[in-house]
Amino acid sequence: MAVDRLLPTEESTDLLDLVRDLCEHELAPYAAKAEESEAFPREAFRTLGKAGLLGLPYPEQYGGADQPYEVYLQMLEEIAAAWMSVGVGLSVHTMTSYAVATRGTEEQRARFLPDMIGGELLGAYALSEPQAGSDISSMTTKAVRDGDEYVLTGTKSWITHGSHADFYTTFARTSADPKHGISAFHVPATSAGLSFGAPERKMGLTGSTTTLVNFDQVRVPADHLIGAEGDGMRIALSALDSGRLGIAACAVGLAQAALDCAASYALERKQFGHAIADFQGMQFLLADMAAAVESARATYLQAARRRDLGRSFTQQAAIAKLVCTDAAMKVTTDAVQVLGGYGYTRDFPAERYMREAKVTQIFEGTNQIQRLVISRDLLRSVR
Repeated sequence: MAVDRLLPTEESTDLLDLVRDLCEHELAPYAAKAEESEAFPREAFRTLGKAGLLGLPYPEQYGGADQPYEVYLQMLEEIAAAWMSVGVGLSVHTMTSYAVATRGTEEQRARFLPDMIGGELLGAYALSEPQAGSDISSMTTKAVRDGDEYVLTGTKSWITHGSHADFYTTFARTSADPKHGISAFHVPATSAGLSFGAPERKMGLTGSTTTLVNFDQVRVPADHLIGAEGDGMRIALSALDSGRLGIAACAVGLAQAALDCAASYALERKQFGHAIADFQGMQFLLADMAAAVESARATYLQAARRRDLGRSFTQQAAIAKLVCTDAAMKVTTDAVQVLGGYGYTRDFPAERYMREAKVTQIFEGTNQIQRLVISRDLLRSVR
C-alpha cells in the first residue's frame, strides 16, 4: 500500500514518484533472492547513484539533491520497505559522507564530495571497535603523524560495507585525551595495509556485508584529516544523531512492509467461510500495527523537521530511533502471527522482516544507549 505522504514541494513529490518506480522495478523484485544468497547489492547502489539518490540531503554544487532531511528520510523509508539492506546501506553511506560535507575544508569538499555523493563511490563508517562500541572513548585504533602522512593502526568491527566500500570515514586516536584525542580521516579503500575479516554470519540483513576492518600501518596523506586533530568525537556524535534518524526511517519502512504483507494476507486467507480480516480479533491486531507504524513515522519526522530548522535534535533523534525500531520489532513479529504457520516459513517475507527488525534495536547505539541519551538530555534541561 502506498503511504499517503505530506511533502513540502512539487520537486519532492516528483522525487517520490522516481523513488517508488525504482523500488518497484529495480529493488523489490531482487530483494528476497539476494538476501537468501547473501549477495551484496552493489548494483543496487549503482542504480541509486545514477538516479541521484546517494546524496539527497547534500548540496547540489557537489552532486547532491539539496533536499531537507524530512524529504530524504521519507525517500529512505520507501527504499527500506522495498529492500532493507539497501535502505540501511544508503543510510550508512549518507552518514559516512557527513564528516567531509560538514567539517571538511572547501578543498576537501570539492575533491571528495562529487564522487562520494554523486554515485561513483560507496562509503563505510569505521567507528566501532571490538571493545569500543557505544563507549567511543575506549577507542584504541591510533593515527600517528609521520611527516606529510598519518599512519593508522588498529581494528574496527561491525563495519557495514566492509570490503565493498570505496572509502572509509575512520576515527582514530591521535592523543591519549579521552574526549579530545580522537580524529577523523578519509581513508580510500585502495590504501595499502587495509584488510578485512570474514563477513559476519548474521541473523538478518544478510545482503548487507559486515566485517572487521584492519589497519596495518595504513598511510593516508595529512590532508585526509577531516577537521582538526581532536575533533573526531564531536564529528562522530553529530553524525550519529543524523544516522539514528536514518535507521529510524528504515525501521518504519520495514514495519510498513510487514503491515502491508499482513493486511494482504488477512484479506486473502479464509477460515470458517470468511476472510480472517473479517474477524474482530484480527482487525484489532492490524489496527494496533497500523497505529504503531503511523506514530513511529510521526516521531522521526518531528525530529527531522527540527534538524531542518537548525534546532537541537539529539534527544529527538534518540527518541525516534528508540520508538521506530521498537515498533518495527513489534509489527514484524505481529505480521508473522497474522500469517500463522506460513509466517514462519520462507515462502513469505514476514519471517525475513522479523529477523531484519531485530538489529535495528542494536546498531547506531543500542536502544538502552538511546534511553541514556534521552534521560541525560531531559535531566540536563530541568536542572
